Amino acid sequence: MITVREMIRKKGDQIWSVRSDTTAFEAMKLMADKNVGAVLVIDKGKVVGILSERDCLRRLDLQGRNSRETKVGEIMTTKVFYVDADRSIEECVAIMIDKNIRHLPVYDGGKLIGIISARDALKELVDYQKFMLSQLERYITGGH
Repeated sequence: MITVREMIRKKGDQIWSVRSDTTAFEAMKLMADKNVGAVLVIDKGKVVGILSERDCLRRLDLQGRNSRETKVGEIMTTKVFYVDADRSIEECVAIMIDKNIRHLPVYDGGKLIGIISARDALKELVDYQKFMLSQLERYITGGH
């Protein structure tokens, strides 16, 4: 099966991040501008959290906070699950389902190399299944 490393190579290794002292408004603007559902929170070169659209909804809107005054560090998720680049896409999907998360940072030898979303993983699985079906059809029909 396809590893996360292969998926990152295809999808790209762009990582959008903010610092914990960034305002929630600035972080949400970055997410909107880059069309992503989450950004990593990195302070002094270390991942200290992740901020998702879900965090913004639950910890800003529902608590009546002002996004221009609230710092990312006040509303981010601090328990960040991550995967090693050698993990399979299926394992990543299982982790996302089990932990009820939608984004996973990817590390290779202790170095952050990318981030994948549930959408990325599902797209990769569907593409792989389509490929396998086409190979089976070719085999069954004798390659015609």
